[in-house]
Amino acid sequence: MHAESLQINFHLPGCRSLKEKRRRLGRLREKFGRITNMAVCESGQNDIHDQAQWTFVAIASSLKIVHKTIQDVCDWSNQTLDATITSVHRENIA
Repeated sequence: MHAESLQINFHLPGCRSLKEKRRRLGRLREKFGRITNMAVCESGQNDIHDQAQWTFVAIASSLKIVHKTIQDVCDWSNQTLDATITSVHRENIA
């Protein structure tokens, strides 16, 4: 079994409320929370309007699947969200 965590920090330019922040980033949970081998949570900066931190954990029997799943999150977030990625931290955990 293989597992990898991904932590992404976002900056949300012009975001003025927590409601707007959740709306702009809510698609992360909708898109990746449905994947059976992945856990998704907003893990930090919960009360800051223009910043967010999300953590993803992917688990699979194949390291190739884990890496692809995590990379898909990075690519989709960078191309789709109305936010700027300020940092990414990946870590093999199993």
